[in-house]
Amino acid sequence: MVGSLEFLYKTDLPHRAIAVYRYLFDRANRQGQCWPAITTVARDLKLSECTARRALDDLRRAGLITTTQRTRKNGGKSSLLY
Repeated sequence: MVGSLEFLYKTDLPHRAIAVYRYLFDRANRQGQCWPAITTVARDLKLSECTARRALDDLRRAGLITTTQRTRKNGGKSSLLY
C-alpha cells in the first residue's frame, strides 16, 4: 500500500468520514486527485447522499481534503475534484 492511513484512527473523525477518505485515497491518481460524483461515493459505500456530503464536510473542516468544482464545456457543473 502506498502511504499509511493509520493517522485516521487517531483523529476524532466519525466513521463516515474515515470511510469516505479511504474511498477517495483508493481512487486517487499519482497527483493525489480524484473526481467521483457524490452519488457514486454514496452508492459504492452504501451511504445516503446526505451522509456522504456530511463526511466530505467533516474532511474539509479537518483540513484533509480540498474540493474544486469542475465544470463541463457547456458551463454546467460536473463532479468535484478532490
